[in-house]
Amino acid sequence: MSAARRRGRRGGRGRRKGRAAATAGPRIYTRTGDAGETGLIGGQRVPKDHLRVEAYGAVDELNAHLGVARSMVVQPDLEAVIDRIQHRLFDLGAELATPPVKEGAPAITDQEVSVLEGVIDLYQEMLPTLREFILPAGNGIAAALHVARTVCRRAERRTVTLARTEKVRPQILKYLNRLSDLLFVIARAANARSGIPDVTWKKAPPATPATAAPKPTSA
Repeated sequence: MSAARRRGRRGGRGRRKGRAAATAGPRIYTRTGDAGETGLIGGQRVPKDHLRVEAYGAVDELNAHLGVARSMVVQPDLEAVIDRIQHRLFDLGAELATPPVKEGAPAITDQEVSVLEGVIDLYQEMLPTLREFILPAGNGIAAALHVARTVCRRAERRTVTLARTEKVRPQILKYLNRLSDLLFVIARAANARSGIPDVTWKKAPPATPATAAPKPTSA
């Protein structure tokens, strides 16, 4: 084989390799956040601990916890409930990441809040009346949903803080508030379906000489 043909074949392999690399997609890392800043939707650069980033970051964390709970769910109705919530949280996070308020028809509406309220009422009717405080406990699904509930409360607090300085639609706050209630209810439902009763909170017993803290001795 001539040197020219060998060079041609090597060049062909190189071109094929280059085409494969080109179709692999962009790198996941951009290096644009190395200085502690991130980009909002629309291009504005803000510090990574900006109130807006804290708010939609907590919503993203909530969505991830719901993904963990969903991975354990086997009941189609609960999976459908979590599926809808996860999609709406993605929309909610996108709105929080877009200053000012996004133009056009928002995904989080009063109707979506009403959907959450309807789900709460539906599952609440299936559960025994709650007359005492309960602990976040039970099977794996319930425990994961309780974790998601507490993260939802944090997402709500971060969004309330953001709303003090920037415009946040009231439907966003309503949705997060109802969602934490819904997660509490379906966590109880997950336990009930497994035959696991709610773990009620018990007050600490009165201190006795055996349990009381020892008195300091004088030197």
